[in-house]
Amino acid sequence: MWATKAWLEQTRVIAAANKAAGRTVVRALRILPPGAAPVPGPADAVPADPAPAAPTGPARTRETACEGYRRALAAHQEVAPPRRVDPGIAEAVERQTAALRELSRRAFPETDVVVSDDAPTPFDTGRSERRRQAEVSRAAALRRARAERSRSAPASGAVPLQQRTPVDEVA
Repeated sequence: MWATKAWLEQTRVIAAANKAAGRTVVRALRILPPGAAPVPGPADAVPADPAPAAPTGPARTRETACEGYRRALAAHQEVAPPRRVDPGIAEAVERQTAALRELSRRAFPETDVVVSDDAPTPFDTGRSERRRQAEVSRAAALRRARAERSRSAPASGAVPLQQRTPVDEVA
């Protein structure tokens, strides 16, 4: 299934790869089944002590960058259009953020009460309450079933289901 999807998407993948490279470097894809990748040979083996790929000097930042980078950045900032934020949208975002924070505060209140480790958590308390309600409901259903069973008394001569024995069922 994944192979079919890859096969159907291969023209899009090839176009994206060539666009990223800036020239035609990929002409076709070969979609292999699982486990069909070739086993690496001795020429493909990784050397035991590879050379470090990352530079060993300090990390470069805008402040420590070369002068050419700074000039290019300044030129870009001169021609780049300033960001314009619609005040109405900014105000709506602020209102929405405030509303979501209030909902979050209500849903997850900060409690300053210290709870001991052996005290039941709110989750455990809720679970035990749901179990209690289920037992109350079950008991009510059993009472109702017994009452209905007693109202519909068996016909004369018939043996109620509770009083039947295996011998009655065979006969």
